[in-house]
Amino acid sequence: MMESRGEKIFYVFNYIILGLFACLTLYPFLYVLSASISSPQAVVTGEVLLFPKGITWEAYTSVLGEKGIWTGYGNTIFYTVVGTLTSMILTICGAYPLAKKRLKGRTTINLIISFTLIFNAGMIPMYLNFQSLGLLDNRFGIIIGFAISTFNFVILRTFFQSLPEEIEEAARIDGAGDIGVMMRIVIPLSKAPLATIGLFYAVARWNGYFWSMIMLRDESKFPLQVLLNRLVVQMKPSENMMNDVSFTTGETVIYATIVVAIIPIIAVYPFIQKYFVKGVMIGSLKG
Repeated sequence: MMESRGEKIFYVFNYIILGLFACLTLYPFLYVLSASISSPQAVVTGEVLLFPKGITWEAYTSVLGEKGIWTGYGNTIFYTVVGTLTSMILTICGAYPLAKKRLKGRTTINLIISFTLIFNAGMIPMYLNFQSLGLLDNRFGIIIGFAISTFNFVILRTFFQSLPEEIEEAARIDGAGDIGVMMRIVIPLSKAPLATIGLFYAVARWNGYFWSMIMLRDESKFPLQVLLNRLVVQMKPSENMMNDVSFTTGETVIYATIVVAIIPIIAVYPFIQKYFVKGVMIGSLKG
């Protein structure tokens, strides 16, 4: 099919605009990476714009030699892996039964859950609730206290509603129960939305710092993002970094810490990218 002149012009402008947006999106990543391997003097004086100046690995040496960074890394991996698994299990076990019309009180429960998309108790009542349950300064509190996202729950429930009931009925004729149908039929057919929601949960867990900063007191339980917040926002480097004679400025260490913090998520994303768009589109269907 031949394209008209107007369509060709539209495609050209479309590619130009999208290319500019892509450059604007990639520039911060390139700048942080370049600044992390540049000399501190070049970063402070503003010489680094896109490419590194005076390449040095002192910032990474300082970051990777800091014990607190590795402790925070381990805590973040623990919260991300265990938290994501917990979130996925609870979300699946909640979304599947609420997608079935035969469940009594289904409409009322769904309305109550959807209500939390708009309204929530607020930070102080949530903190007091965690305190009364004994979940402060507790790893379990971080994992279970924020296990379910209503948005992700609604996406998965909507997808489960779109699955043909005839498939489940055929499985029941073969003797499968509710759990068997969910494990053998529903979950294998839900790879795309499950991968998408798993990515949402993993990124939220990996980047989460606010409630960890509020609820945790023991520094041995801090995730990496709390330490990153201290460096970037509060400008409080650790004592080892302050005593490092080769460390002349905090700028390059901050950038190096940011790079170290985002590498795992960037490394995982390409493996589930093929499910991402499909999962979002399927979960967005009205059900």
